[in-house]
Amino acid sequence: MQFADNPKIVVVGLGYVGLPLAVALAHHFETIGFDIDSRRVAELSKGHDRTGEVDAKRLAAVTLSVTDKAERAHGADVYIVTAPTPVDQANRPDLTPLLKATETVAGLIDGARSTIIIYESTVYPGVTEDMCGPLVERISGLERGRHFFLAYSPERINPGDREHTVDRIVKVVSGENEEVTAKVAAIYDRVTSAGTFRAKSIRTAEAAKVIENAQRDINIAFMNEITQIFAKLGLSSIDVLEAAGTKWNFLRFHPGLVGGHCIGVDPYYLSHCAQSLGHLPRVILAGRAINDGMGGWIADTIHSRRESRTGEILVLGLTFKPDVPDIRNSKVVDVVRRLTWLGHRVTIHDPFADPAVADHEYGLRPDPAALDRSYDVVVAAVPHASYRAMDAGAVAALGKPGALIADLHGIWRASEFPAGLDRWTL
Repeated sequence: MQFADNPKIVVVGLGYVGLPLAVALAHHFETIGFDIDSRRVAELSKGHDRTGEVDAKRLAAVTLSVTDKAERAHGADVYIVTAPTPVDQANRPDLTPLLKATETVAGLIDGARSTIIIYESTVYPGVTEDMCGPLVERISGLERGRHFFLAYSPERINPGDREHTVDRIVKVVSGENEEVTAKVAAIYDRVTSAGTFRAKSIRTAEAAKVIENAQRDINIAFMNEITQIFAKLGLSSIDVLEAAGTKWNFLRFHPGLVGGHCIGVDPYYLSHCAQSLGHLPRVILAGRAINDGMGGWIADTIHSRRESRTGEILVLGLTFKPDVPDIRNSKVVDVVRRLTWLGHRVTIHDPFADPAVADHEYGLRPDPAALDRSYDVVVAAVPHASYRAMDAGAVAALGKPGALIADLHGIWRASEFPAGLDRWTL
C-alpha cells in the first residue's frame, strides 16, 4: 500500500463536527467539504455558518471548497465521515445517516489508489469494521486492506466551546494496521497542537469515545437524583453542592437538563452494545432514566408549587446549552410539553434558537417579544449570557404579583427580588 504524502481530503458532513474539522484541515491540505444539504452548502459558500462554530473571517481565511455534488468529491486520498448518530423513538441506535454516508463514500473511492476512510461519528465498538467496512466493499466492489483502509478518530466537539476546539485537543486515532494508524496520526498531528493518542485498535477508540459521555451522564444523573431527594427536604442542591465542593476531591458536576447530540444519546449506544452481548447495563440505563425524566420532574415541581393552579408561564431558553443555537435533543422541550399537558399556557423566549428550526423539530416557536409581557411563572431554563446579565428589577418585571421565579441554574441567587415573589432553584 502506498499512501499519498500530501493527501487530498474530503470531509463528509459539514455540521457541528465536520465544518470546524474541514476548516482546520484546509490550513494544511487540499480539502473538500461535502454535505447533502444544499442550503447549508449555499450558506457556507457565502461565508455564513448557522451553527455559529466558524465565523466568516475564519471561513474566508482558508481555501476550503464546499459542495453538495458528490462527483466533485471523487477520488480523494482520505475521506472523513462525520455523519450524525442519533437514536430512534425507542432510544435504539439509528445508524441510517452513518450508513448512507458510507454508501456515498463507497461510490467515490478510486481503486487505483490506497484510500483511507476515517470515521469520527460516535458509535459502539465494532460498527466501523463490522458494518461500515463490509458495506464499502459491497457497494464499491473493492477490497478492504488492498484498495481502501479503515480508521477511527472520535470527534470531541463541544458546541460553543472556544477553548477545546479541534485544533487544541488531543485526537485519539486508530487504523486497521500500524501503517494506517501512523498515516492518520500524521494528518491529525498537523491539525492539532495537542497531538494525537494512538489507541490500541479501532474498537478501543470506539469504546473510548462512547464512555466519555456515558461517564458524564451517570455523574449528572447522581446530581439530579440527589436534587429530587433534597427537594423533599426543602433543600437546594446548589447550596448543598457549594458546601460539598469545598472538599479537595469532590467531583464538580451539577444537576439539570441533559440534552444535546452526545451526553443524552451516546449512553444508549453503549447500552445497546451491552444488551446485544447479553449484559444488562443497570447503571447506564438507570442514569439515563433519571436524566430523561428530569424535565417532567421540573414541570411537576413547578405545578406543585403553584398548588396545581394553571397560568401563563415564560420559559427562558430552548437550546440544549447556553449561548449556542443548537436545539438537538433539547430537554427544555420536555419541560414545555409537560407544563402544557398540565394545562399551563407556555411562551418560549430564546435569542439563539431559530424559530423556524424549532417549529420544524418540535412544533414550538420562540417569541422574540416574550420579554415585553408578565407571567405567573418565569422559568430560567437555559443560562444564556443575556439572562445571566438581567438584574433583579428586570426579572421581577417579567412576573405578575406573587409569581414564581424558577431559577433552574441559580443564575439569580444573589438577586434581591421584591417581597411576594416565590423563588425556587434546583
